[in-house]
Amino acid sequence: MQRIKYLITFLFCAVPSLECISQVHYFEDGRPWKNRANGGPDREVDGWYYNLGVTGMRAELSASRPKHLLIKYVFTGSPADKQIQANDYIVGIGGKAFETAHQNGYGESVFGAKGPILEFANALETAQSSAGKGKLIVDIDRNGKRQLVTLDVGQPYVGFGTNFPSNDANSVHILEDIYSYLQKTQRSNGSWGSPPHDTFAPLALLASGRAEHLELVRRNVRYHADTTSSKDQSWLINWRYMSAAIVMSEYYLATGEKWVLKELQEVHDFLVSSQYVDQSQIDTKTRRERPQDLPKTMMSAHGGWGHNPGFEGYGPISMLTGQGALAFALMKHCGVNVDRKRHLFAYDFLARAAGRNGYVWYADEAAGQNNWADMGRTGAAGIANALSPYPDPVHRRRALSHAKIIGTHPESFPDTHGSPIMGMGYAALAAFHDPASFRRLMDKNRWWFTLSQCTDNSFYYQPNRDNAGYGADSRISASAVTAFILSLPKQSLFMTNRQSQAREFQPK
Repeated sequence: MQRIKYLITFLFCAVPSLECISQVHYFEDGRPWKNRANGGPDREVDGWYYNLGVTGMRAELSASRPKHLLIKYVFTGSPADKQIQANDYIVGIGGKAFETAHQNGYGESVFGAKGPILEFANALETAQSSAGKGKLIVDIDRNGKRQLVTLDVGQPYVGFGTNFPSNDANSVHILEDIYSYLQKTQRSNGSWGSPPHDTFAPLALLASGRAEHLELVRRNVRYHADTTSSKDQSWLINWRYMSAAIVMSEYYLATGEKWVLKELQEVHDFLVSSQYVDQSQIDTKTRRERPQDLPKTMMSAHGGWGHNPGFEGYGPISMLTGQGALAFALMKHCGVNVDRKRHLFAYDFLARAAGRNGYVWYADEAAGQNNWADMGRTGAAGIANALSPYPDPVHRRRALSHAKIIGTHPESFPDTHGSPIMGMGYAALAAFHDPASFRRLMDKNRWWFTLSQCTDNSFYYQPNRDNAGYGADSRISASAVTAFILSLPKQSLFMTNRQSQAREFQPK
């Protein structure tokens, strides 16, 4: 049923409609604006609003005033403190009214930042550059009276360069701040709190190439090793094992520390048992309670991974199967004896999920040849194919196809089904293997990187399609994936520099 609902949502929002012309949908119960973080740096804010960069303001998008930004909160000590108040409307910049109504919702016709959000982001980036001298002049409406307010946003950075994050001083400074933030937020057990965090935080730190960061990564790898085994009955378990496989593989490829191989073998063995390849793996509860979701043929869902082992609930999905194919590829590069037949089963699942345009659908049934939406699944499939250890050129062709569709439709980048943070990381990683696609992806989403930065130099998890995942640790997730994406041009991970790091695929 959940899968059917998602299909209905996709088809409904793929065409223009009054319901979709709004940011992340306005629900009658007040979502997303009423959602609150129960801890962390955002616990004092009374809702899940847009962060307006380092100004310290949080804004709601109003259906009644679509060309304005309704300020809901201002952080104490921020540039906007004592100058902008809750319930003020920002109506323009520098004496010029915003021109376009916001329409950046979920659907092909409304993906991407348009209207006040984009115009504000562009003005803020200019203000933070040398040309802007650190001054942002905003037009506000306070109780019906208009006035201009000058915010001193400073010049801690110089604005993103034309090739950001490549050869970009702004990205270098941001990375330094996030490295410090990740060091402060790592838990005593080595984790950052969840599979997306424990994927992108250690990978970003590993990509830095610094000895002091390597120890933080080693602690995280130890955490993965201590919490995984060849047999495990935990719930929603496959997400955690994918993260462990990817991080431990990259760590081994970077360091060659032999103890990791034994741990990787255990994760490999679990993923083999968890992969769905036979109808005998359909669990009893699913047979009884969800007969409508059972595989229709022997090949339905074959070779994939779902939230849990075998076929449970509505079965294997593309996001996890892409990570599974990537995990097997990386482990193969480490020298683990990966069953090629099973590995190809996963690639076949992803091929069935991909439309002719390269877009990967939710499960192993392709969407229409011209359809597209959030690109996290496409990104996971793309990097899995890019790192395929097998000589068949079809994998390289698929990887390029996936990268190009991400570059063709970069608008949905921060608005992804399930975990937008995870979607952003994999979409950027896959696009990176096609420079033109990566360039379009980054250029189209400069606004997100500008507006998501907070006054403490962490990054913020903006409202999104699922209205889920906002909480005490959401700045950790956004900061981790930002650092990961900005570090891609370093090409210091195996996943970002495959050509020069090719090696023989023999067990060690």
